[in-house]
Amino acid sequence: MLSTCWLLFLFSAIIYTWVFNEFPSFVAEDSRRFISQVTGNLYVSKVQPSDVGSYICLVKNTVTNARVLSPPTPLTLRTDGIMGEYEPKIEVHFPQSVLAAKGVTVSLECFALGNPVPTITWRKMNGNIPKKARLRKSQAVLEIPNVQLEDTGTYECKAENPRGGTAFKGHLQIYTFPQWISTINNSQLDSGDQLHWECKATGSPRPTYRWLRNGGPITPQSRVEMVNGELIIQKVQQADSGMYQCVAENKYGAIYCSAELKISASPPVFSPNPVRLIATLGKDVLLECKPRASPKPRVTWRRGDRRIHPSRRIINSSRSDEGDYVCRAENQFGSAEMTAMLRVKEAMHVELSPSKVEVTVGESVVLSCKVSHDPSLEVAFQWLLNQQPLNFQQEGGHFEYIQRQSSTVDLMIRSILLQHAGKYSCRAQTSADTVFAEAEVLVRGPPGPPGVVIVEEITDTTATLSWSGGVDNHSPISSYNLQARSPFSLGWQTLRTDPEPVTGDMESAMAVDLNPWVDYEFRVVASNAIGTGDPSTPSRGVRTKEAVPSVAPANVSGGNGRRHELVTSWEPVSEEFQNGEGFGYIVAFRANGTRGWKEKMVTSADSTTYKYRDETFPPLTPFEVKVGVYNNKGDGPFSGVVTVYSAEGEPRDAPSEVKASSISSKEIKVTWRPINPGPGRPRGYEVSYRKDSEQESGKKKKTAGNETSMVLTGLEGNSVYVITVRGFNSIGQGPASTASTAKTKKDPPVQPPANLMWIQEGTNVSLNWEPVKSKDNESDVIGYKVLLSQEGRVHHQVMRTITPSAVFSLPEGGTYIIEVWAVSEGGEGATSSQVRVLTSSGKTDTELNKSKVLLYLLVCFNWSNTVTAWLLEYWNLLLLPGRLTLYVQCIRCIQKVFRPISIFLHFVLLINRHTIPHNDKVRIGFLKL
Repeated sequence: MLSTCWLLFLFSAIIYTWVFNEFPSFVAEDSRRFISQVTGNLYVSKVQPSDVGSYICLVKNTVTNARVLSPPTPLTLRTDGIMGEYEPKIEVHFPQSVLAAKGVTVSLECFALGNPVPTITWRKMNGNIPKKARLRKSQAVLEIPNVQLEDTGTYECKAENPRGGTAFKGHLQIYTFPQWISTINNSQLDSGDQLHWECKATGSPRPTYRWLRNGGPITPQSRVEMVNGELIIQKVQQADSGMYQCVAENKYGAIYCSAELKISASPPVFSPNPVRLIATLGKDVLLECKPRASPKPRVTWRRGDRRIHPSRRIINSSRSDEGDYVCRAENQFGSAEMTAMLRVKEAMHVELSPSKVEVTVGESVVLSCKVSHDPSLEVAFQWLLNQQPLNFQQEGGHFEYIQRQSSTVDLMIRSILLQHAGKYSCRAQTSADTVFAEAEVLVRGPPGPPGVVIVEEITDTTATLSWSGGVDNHSPISSYNLQARSPFSLGWQTLRTDPEPVTGDMESAMAVDLNPWVDYEFRVVASNAIGTGDPSTPSRGVRTKEAVPSVAPANVSGGNGRRHELVTSWEPVSEEFQNGEGFGYIVAFRANGTRGWKEKMVTSADSTTYKYRDETFPPLTPFEVKVGVYNNKGDGPFSGVVTVYSAEGEPRDAPSEVKASSISSKEIKVTWRPINPGPGRPRGYEVSYRKDSEQESGKKKKTAGNETSMVLTGLEGNSVYVITVRGFNSIGQGPASTASTAKTKKDPPVQPPANLMWIQEGTNVSLNWEPVKSKDNESDVIGYKVLLSQEGRVHHQVMRTITPSAVFSLPEGGTYIIEVWAVSEGGEGATSSQVRVLTSSGKTDTELNKSKVLLYLLVCFNWSNTVTAWLLEYWNLLLLPGRLTLYVQCIRCIQKVFRPISIFLHFVLLINRHTIPHNDKVRIGFLKL
């Protein structure tokens, strides 16, 4: 079955899909159904009843996302016959000639109708299908991404079923745009020179070339030749100047490269002029004549009026060669002359001493360079090492340049290193000559690293090593040290060897006393009379052979555990000394006084304990115990015999005479008699407690050791608690004691002391407050505590009193804070508000008078506690600086409400301004008012 879908798009980036019956039910492509992305047609091989329906072609432009739907195409089944089997017929195939650009993805389509449904296979004639190629849509599409020139060839699509087969062949041709291999560059030539430019490009098909000048094609002439990308112009002229382009093109595109040609035309010009030359006696002199001119000029030489040979070279110069030499250059544009003034000087000689020196690493050496030269010439020196100039700033201060005279310089090498060895050159240069002198410096030092270390043979405790000797640095190697490291060593360790020592003429030795079954790396270090050199590179890692263990466990001990247990412990043997696989422990034990040993195997190499249980063991039975080792190679040694006791078990008895007594509303003290000594000794005691009204298990607290008392805290007041005690140790807990009860006391009063009043006279303070009255559910007050602290100090003083008053002294000036709280059987009550007493210098007497007057007024008025407290609060405000204005404002407000209080406050204001003597006249005067 074939359904067609055709639509012309301006863009080629379109995708064809088919909708079956209704959107969005799309046709799924498989071996029977195929949608060509070239034509958009839908092909169905071997139509089935499930294929009957309506088909709509959906075309989508991936650039604009536009979609177009075709009219529905119905598919029905014919009922007038049955389709029989038939051989494949290829309905969709790629063109016989496919042309594709290099780098794109090529899709070759091939689909056949047939019954049964044909299978599709692909092959490339005279080659293999590229590995990057992939088959899609049930092999109906061969997709080759990023095609290259080597993918060119003939591809065959073959369709087969049991009725036969058919094939289609097509040729894939890959083309490439031209790409440059080489291009032309700007050139400047003299008139009459030859121009030779060449440009090369690749491409498929192979590109052709053409040339342009100033945008127009170049016409071949007798002196212009263009062949395969080459441009040759003989005897260039000024008219040949311009912009040139080489064009490489094939039928798929063209590329351009450009360059400018400049033709010079000028008369000869000399710069500088004249030229001064200095030569050395006996040396050759070259007279150069290089004017700037285009085209190249003709050159002649003369000395005075005599024309000389144009070779311009004077052989074996002498004093007679001194004088002026004139060079004349001329071309068709003009002529010019240049004078060379030659002077011949004495030859320079240089001496470098010492010419050969041998030093040891760390020593210093001086090389001296002295020259003899014509005194009219200045000489410059340069030092070189192995023909490379020395950089004195970058050599770490090892080299110093010292000039003693104009003709003598020294090179000092301080704290010489091995890398400073070599040939040193002193170069002396004048304007006439340059000479060299060399000296060799040999540096003796520790040997260099030996060559590659090879492990020739390995056993459980030895390794045979070989190596090649390194450089001796001018001091014979006297000995070698063999070193090794393992996962268990701290860095590299020196090994014992056979033979010992390893002398400098040996390049093989055996390392001994290694540990079996351990991974090692080896290296070799050489020594000579100067010192020890750097080590060789490490050998490859090797593991020694297995052996029977040779190290027994250490610190064997034991004890504790549960009843009827024998617990044995030890320090595990390090993996370094396990000597092989299958490592484990053998625990051997016997009761004291018996002969035979009982042995138990512990297979874990990391184990540190073994517990053996026997119901017949009495507590604290002594045993002789030892621990051995083994691995797959056999049994190793045992540790020494130690005595270990079997477990004593948990405590058997309960504590007796448990007593509980209330300390406060939050605390109960519990005491008991300890458990009798014997097996099952306690390591401490656990106290359990709960409220009598609660049935839960309650809370528990443990002693730190074998104490026989404990204070329970955080309890609720006026509550009965049930308390039990039991012993415990590392094995477990013993039985609980008989329960004991205790009732906490009532809670302390929640009301704090109120209306604190004080009289201050000098450093003495008398303090009074209202008594605290307990409620029915509170403990009775049995006294009070007074806290006195100085502001800014950490220390404080606590006083106890059974009355609501206290007298104390203030030892030094400052501000003191006073707090009071009640004390009851249930504990301490709430704290009063703070009272601040100021004892600053110069204010004590005044404040004392104010306090006495206030007390007189209170007595005279006999006011209630509330009024008294209110007046005291304002009185305290007056004692603080800056409160007077606020107090006056309060007086004005209160005058309207309570006249007697207003009179009183005016009196307070009066005494705040004037000091009143503290005597009985104050009270009398107030009564008169």
